[in-house]
Amino acid sequence: MQARNFGPGFQSVYATDRLTLGINFPIEAYPNTPVPTMRHQIALAQQAEESGFAALWSRDVPLLDPSFGDAGQLYDPWVWLGYIAAHTSNIALCTGSIILPLRRAVDLAKAAASVDQLSEGRLVMGVASGDRPVEYSVYGVDFDSRAEAFREAIQFVRETTHRPSNWSDQRAVQSGQVNLLPKSHRGDIPQLVTGHSRQSLDWIAEHSDGWLTYPRPVEHQQKFVAQWHAALASTGQSWKSFSQSLYIDLLADVDAAPQPIHLGYRLGRNHLIAHLNGLRDAGVNHVTFNVRFSSRPVTEVLSELGEYVVPKFPAVSNA
Repeated sequence: MQARNFGPGFQSVYATDRLTLGINFPIEAYPNTPVPTMRHQIALAQQAEESGFAALWSRDVPLLDPSFGDAGQLYDPWVWLGYIAAHTSNIALCTGSIILPLRRAVDLAKAAASVDQLSEGRLVMGVASGDRPVEYSVYGVDFDSRAEAFREAIQFVRETTHRPSNWSDQRAVQSGQVNLLPKSHRGDIPQLVTGHSRQSLDWIAEHSDGWLTYPRPVEHQQKFVAQWHAALASTGQSWKSFSQSLYIDLLADVDAAPQPIHLGYRLGRNHLIAHLNGLRDAGVNHVTFNVRFSSRPVTEVLSELGEYVVPKFPAVSNA
């Protein structure tokens, strides 16, 4: 794969031997319902940006599946990120993750390039194959062919949104063929594969711009990072990022020991910092927090994270 040229969003989140922090929408606690209120999200996003977080993450949950039990941020992720882009300045805008096979590739490319242009290069595109058959049935897409559709969509988005160094915005037609506009703000839109998305790890290493995976204890995650680096080496790739999510319930007791919760921990900030240090040393490059199960007001949690935790893992551009 040729060297890729990413915008300021990716560059503020990812660098070799660095760990940065993000936060997932909805930035609110909703432990007992699948549907958040979505109140005050602009103010909370701005608070996260002012606190030095590297990224805001928006999920793709097309339909509320009772068996899944989480509606995400409710709104279409592209519409939502366009709205967020207009109310923030520098923080990266990430999808975690767009379900590629559910949508026409040309529409995906158009939406991604539009958000990337309107945000001046802040888009980082997490992508996935999807794992809920009910969504596929509603979209009228074959669930069993999603692995091939996923591969085709990644390639299509890459090829159609790439901005050559000699690109002119005035040139809408090349050699008599139609051309998708807009292009990316800068050369390329990064695409991070979530989980395995029904692909081999070698394929992900060769064709993605990073691996986005699930939270695990540090010693387990270290093994996954090692597998990732081995796959990069075996496919002749240079360094590519490794990211994970983490649900947290940050307690007021700064020394509270970790207790397991869904995909994360209930704990005090000192143990959170120790956990993040361990992940950084293991080779994790980015952790995005989900505060759905917070037992404290999220404004307090953001303030504490911004004062005591984020400065230890600053955005690359803020270091």
